[in-house]
Amino acid sequence: MVEQPGVVKSLRGDRRVNGSFLDIRDQVSCCGERGLLSIAFPDFKRDPRFYVYFTDPQGDLRVVEYQRELGTLKADPSSARNILEVPHQRFSNHNGGQLQIGPDGLLYIGTGDGGGANDPQGNAQNKDSLLGKLLRINPLRPGDGRPYGIPRDNPYVGENGRDEVFARGLRNPYRFSFDGRRIAIGDVGQDAVEEVDYEKLGSARGANFGWDAFEGNSLIEGPAPSGHERPIHTYSHSGGRCSITGGYVSRDRRLGALRGH
Repeated sequence: MVEQPGVVKSLRGDRRVNGSFLDIRDQVSCCGERGLLSIAFPDFKRDPRFYVYFTDPQGDLRVVEYQRELGTLKADPSSARNILEVPHQRFSNHNGGQLQIGPDGLLYIGTGDGGGANDPQGNAQNKDSLLGKLLRINPLRPGDGRPYGIPRDNPYVGENGRDEVFARGLRNPYRFSFDGRRIAIGDVGQDAVEEVDYEKLGSARGANFGWDAFEGNSLIEGPAPSGHERPIHTYSHSGGRCSITGGYVSRDRRLGALRGH
């Protein structure tokens, strides 16, 4: 259980385990949209490593690797290894926040556009910025002086743009998940529209999801990027509906009424 101020706790069955799995409150800025926002385990049973995503006291986005002793529910704070830091000090909102291990075993990271209205820094469409993006790295294979490796099939490797970028044009992908070889992204809208993006991983590679030219399917700031991916679902804020936080597609046969939703 990830708690925004910077604590991770554990459940065994429906009972909380005494103490904390990890406590990094002294490294985390909270709250509002900041805080400890996500955790990801490559292989909980066999690999002691795991990754956390948080905003640090300066407001920058951080991905840090920790380790635990296998068979325990206790992390070793001294094992911290900095993986990625993304400057994010101008505004406190739009931090993204999701880490996921993809079906390819790589680490995917959702970052917000840097905050403010209408992406004032122009990050989401900028291939040279790590903000407003879906990033894809391999922290298990450091290389080229970095604490992580770059998958060779990332779209901008050897071209203009940051090697870490997998997709762009996102506003605030607070949550995303994998459904087999597809990715489902809940991208938080601005004034009027929330959206769900749902793509095969092959189609998501190098995809442009349209922000800040588009909010949902509405062009709000031109010119429109060519060939951008449109959402599969949008909804308005009418009736008190709130910002989207993503979710999972159920494939469990035991949950018949939810299967495929």
